[in-house]
Amino acid sequence: MKEATLKQIAETLGISITTVSKALKNYPDVSDKTRKAVHELADSLQYKPNSFAVNLRMQESRTIGVIIPELVHHFFSSVIDGIVAEAEKHGYLVIIQQSNESVVMEKSQVELLLNKRVDGIVMSLSNESNDDEHLKELLRRNVPFVQFDKISKLLNSSKVIIDDQKAACEATAHLIHKGCKKIAHIRGPVNPQNAIDRFLGYKKGLEKHDIPFDPSLVYTCSRVSFEEGKAFAAQILKEHPDVDGIFCITDLVAVGVLAYFNEHKIPVPQQVKVIGFSNWFMSQVITPSLSTVEQPSYEMGTAAFNVLLEEINARKENRVRKPRTVRLETQIIERESTRA
Repeated sequence: MKEATLKQIAETLGISITTVSKALKNYPDVSDKTRKAVHELADSLQYKPNSFAVNLRMQESRTIGVIIPELVHHFFSSVIDGIVAEAEKHGYLVIIQQSNESVVMEKSQVELLLNKRVDGIVMSLSNESNDDEHLKELLRRNVPFVQFDKISKLLNSSKVIIDDQKAACEATAHLIHKGCKKIAHIRGPVNPQNAIDRFLGYKKGLEKHDIPFDPSLVYTCSRVSFEEGKAFAAQILKEHPDVDGIFCITDLVAVGVLAYFNEHKIPVPQQVKVIGFSNWFMSQVITPSLSTVEQPSYEMGTAAFNVLLEEINARKENRVRKPRTVRLETQIIERESTRA
């Protein structure tokens, strides 16, 4: 059964489409008799306004785009939950794109979302993102744009982040307070700002406690994966058998480290203490349970949407709005992997 249209109602009643539209909106210049007839016929035909056409006339799509590096990652899925929940409250649809850590795919997804005429874009950059030209184009075109988690500091856009340096410094200090004197760091790739800041926070944590920085204790992931965690755990024990603490870029990597230690009967936390980052749900169920930095992922999603909505509304009202940065708080969650 075809959907009823304004034209169908107009032809049935022998009036113009404009009159039908005005009657449905209860304009005062339409007679009560005509307005009643239009509403009754619209109800009987189960007429529903074409929201796409309405939004097109209003020069908005009521749709936003979200680009993330990985959909299966617990952190990003929780951020999306926050974005979608907040978007639904305000009548927005969300188009989700996954870059698979590829800057080529990221660029094509930005172009796709622009072609879909989304009202704004929320993005966490891929590990390969070292060319910001496609993102600068968003700003040149005055497209509302918010970065979160993995960001570029060079872009003058709004951002929702945590203080990665401070959080990493606190994670390193946590290991030191638990008695660790030789701490390895499994870091992220060289491009994402959060990987850089967590590495700098690790160094700062050592400095604050008068422990010399040793570059041979830093191991760099390319994919930030479980498998890399296992591989680096083996390499660390081979190259530095006296390491007594490991700070990992994410919980996923840290769980890989713990898996290797479990397989090879390396006692945690007695011989080596391990701390991760993000408070993934697996952190609580693995044995031993993983100490971690709690990263407020759901709140990051809600905040990212609300900042984007501010920018969307500012553009609709032709107001100039300066980009702003929202910093969310983190905290150390102590579990079995660092308990003395």
